[in-house]
Amino acid sequence: MSKKNDKLNSMRFLEAQEVTYEMFTYDESIQDGIGAAEAMGFPAAQVYKTLVIQLKGGEHALVMIASDRTLDLKRFARSIGQKKATMTTKRGAEAATGLRTGGIGALALTHKRWGVYLDQAATEQDAILVNAGKRGMNLKVSVDDLARVLGARLVDVSDPSAAEPGTAD
Repeated sequence: MSKKNDKLNSMRFLEAQEVTYEMFTYDESIQDGIGAAEAMGFPAAQVYKTLVIQLKGGEHALVMIASDRTLDLKRFARSIGQKKATMTTKRGAEAATGLRTGGIGALALTHKRWGVYLDQAATEQDAILVNAGKRGMNLKVSVDDLARVLGARLVDVSDPSAAEPGTAD
């Protein structure tokens, strides 16, 4: 990114918080975390997808899990004191966030003030890659810095298995 105006809000947010990051790009036609990981040359366990979850009362939450893991919705709901949580549809996620699937990232949605949850598996990494808020752009950020600036709560809510189709980041 050469011009100041080319920066995404997620980048401006990290800079305002004095957080160091690296930007990585890949083909915008790739809409899933595993494909993005392959394109960027990182292990899928280090590239995180952001899932939009609907809670009771119509509230939303963001859950970040490694692209090679599957979210356990029941475990997630229990971990935050809810009886039930549901995954939004692609259309629902786009409507709620204002971002296109494959480009949804918690750093681009700080203005929403939704609960942000980071899967415990992230603590096995020094840094992870998360979507910058635009398809084809990920930011590599230290796990500690990411959790701190997002106010993310660590939760153990995923299972190591192939990601389900349609769970774009």
